[in-house]
Amino acid sequence: MDSQDMIKVLIVDDHCVVREGISSILSIVDGIEVVGEAKDGQEAIEQARELLPDVVLIDISMPRMDGVAATRAIKNEHPHMGIVALTMYEEDQYIYDMIRGGATGYLLKNTDSSELIKAIQAVFRGESMINPSVASKILSEFSQLSEGKGRRTRSDHDLTDRELSVIRLLAEGKTNKEIANALDLSEKTVKNHVRNIFHKLHAYDRTHAAMLALRKGLIDLDELDVTPYDSES
Repeated sequence: MDSQDMIKVLIVDDHCVVREGISSILSIVDGIEVVGEAKDGQEAIEQARELLPDVVLIDISMPRMDGVAATRAIKNEHPHMGIVALTMYEEDQYIYDMIRGGATGYLLKNTDSSELIKAIQAVFRGESMINPSVASKILSEFSQLSEGKGRRTRSDHDLTDRELSVIRLLAEGKTNKEIANALDLSEKTVKNHVRNIFHKLHAYDRTHAAMLALRKGLIDLDELDVTPYDSES
């Protein structure tokens, strides 16, 4: 495969054996290239700036700078860079901090290698990949955000009816192809709608857009068929 078509991955973890293990797993995967490793958050920022990876796999608890602060800094500099938290922590606060910081994937370290590979590929495509035990906590957070939020008028958000249809499907975790099929549109048209939604909501990725839409009352969690993670797919 041409190097330009490879998904470039940066591995960030303070344990050398973990970095080496992940690198070894990914080295035999067609279409994925490990371009660098970092042992803490500060080094991750520097490596992301120099190597411009497509996806960053990052732990949370690290010396000098933790994964939450590093994720925020990386997303601030590189809004379209995909970030996957790969950690042992499944406490609510860690999850919310990473998602709010810009991570679009959240996996536990007991995840098997096939799911790790799926997560990298999904986040590269602009989708989200969340560990099943973590997904329910995020949905609970979404539910709290949507409680008591009334519907807004178009002047409050400036989304067209078509864009509202797209954001609802996006919030259900649908890919651009699935959205295109559901709405009888081309994938290119869906990409344009998603880009416009990001611009109007000031969102940096699909997860952030969904959270903002819920907070603004543009979509109702009870009306969504939310399946953020499918371990059988």
